[in-house]
Amino acid sequence: MIITRKSPLTGKVASMDLPVTQEQLDELAKPGTQRRLLPAIFPDQSNAEREFIKTGYTQEEWDRMFPPEEDEA
Repeated sequence: MIITRKSPLTGKVASMDLPVTQEQLDELAKPGTQRRLLPAIFPDQSNAEREFIKTGYTQEEWDRMFPPEEDEA
């Protein structure tokens, strides 16, 4: 299914073709107290894919907001 979201960071619209069902998306739309946690709703998706489904942030934007820490030597 094509999932399209608008990034809260950049305002850009992005789409991903992910193996999710309408039932999963319907559960996500329920209030937090009436649904399972994202990993339970979308067990086959990566953390980055779940983040995109929920918020619209892409992996690139996430990396820009939270750059990997460099090893201190």
